Amino acid sequence: MVIAGLYGIADAGFGDPVALGRALVLGGARVLQLRCKGWPEARVAEAARALKPCCAAAGVALLINDHPQLIGIADGVHLGQGDGPLPDRALGLRGRSTHDLDQLAAAVAEGADYVGFGPVFGTTTKEGALPPRGLDALAAVVAASTVPVAAIGGITPARLPAVKATGAASWAIISAILGAPDPAAAARACR
Repeated sequence: MVIAGLYGIADAGFGDPVALGRALVLGGARVLQLRCKGWPEARVAEAARALKPCCAAAGVALLINDHPQLIGIADGVHLGQGDGPLPDRALGLRGRSTHDLDQLAAAVAEGADYVGFGPVFGTTTKEGALPPRGLDALAAVVAASTVPVAAIGGITPARLPAVKATGAASWAIISAILGAPDPAAAARACR
């Protein structure tokens, strides 16, 4: 599976992540991350199992956020800086959140299949988010990376052309899609 194009994030903070995930897939997301902050493991696993058939039918990689022990349910896992080591590559795709060139280098050395980089712009969808890194920092990470880079943080449809111009392989647009009356249509507009 390839990390490219719209990187959908089915964030439980915006509603039912299974319904949101299906809308993102319908809207053309090429990757779908299930993000259920604060949910118990069993409930995250249940949501992942519900999303897996939809993702598989569309050829979309399903990744689970923050739960490396659940990697076998999906196609992979995405971990933040403090979420422990990446699981064995044989189990699936492994992504790591990064915020600077040093973290990029560490993630690549650890064997990450891709990295998330951000926040590119200011964001309100993540508690305790770091200050915005900006387009120049994103471009520097893209230029230095040997793995695909997924841009995240404050990206809107209006900012998308500038994000794409950095060479980022994929981009996550959360609020503008998940907060829209029709998330599938909003996702289609951000592919």
